[in-house]
Amino acid sequence: MRLILLGPPGAGKGTQSSRLEQKYGIPQLSTGDMLRAAVKAGTPIGLQAKAVMESGGLVSDEIVVGIIEGRIAEPDCAKGFILDGFPRTVAQAKALDAMLKRHHKELDAVIELVVDDQILLSRIENRAKETVAAGGAVRADDNPESFKKRLAQYHELTAPVSDYYRSVGELRTVDGMAAIDAVTAEIDAILGK
Repeated sequence: MRLILLGPPGAGKGTQSSRLEQKYGIPQLSTGDMLRAAVKAGTPIGLQAKAVMESGGLVSDEIVVGIIEGRIAEPDCAKGFILDGFPRTVAQAKALDAMLKRHHKELDAVIELVVDDQILLSRIENRAKETVAAGGAVRADDNPESFKKRLAQYHELTAPVSDYYRSVGELRTVDGMAAIDAVTAEIDAILGK
């Protein structure tokens, strides 16, 4: 089962990824975690990434896809994987497709959790207020202003990925505003087809 979960920050991708990991016995792959592991391990592609990061640059799509390529060759990905937060751009989506094709693999599903931005923002604001009221510190990514910036960046750069997968007939959408169990059931129904 090879899956991509799409959706803006706060849509519930992490929650659903955890459930899918447990149900199917496949890992959720974080590009950030994979990048750090490749750098730490000193792999050839990790050394390339390290050089780019140390110079203050952004790691290229080619390097990121190379890291994913190495990661999905590992034994725990034999039954599949979940990509959450990747691809972030149409160029990355096309590079991922080409890499999978080289390995005679294809995606089983690309699922987008569709949510209402205003309700997401309200949730973040409420969570921040509740944290402060309980005497806690608000996480940086729970700050409404930071969240608005992340949401705007998502719409500018990542939302076109949905259009790309829709154009090639792979995108399936799920109402991310539904209750968590209902979202899980809708994803299960898609994967059962």
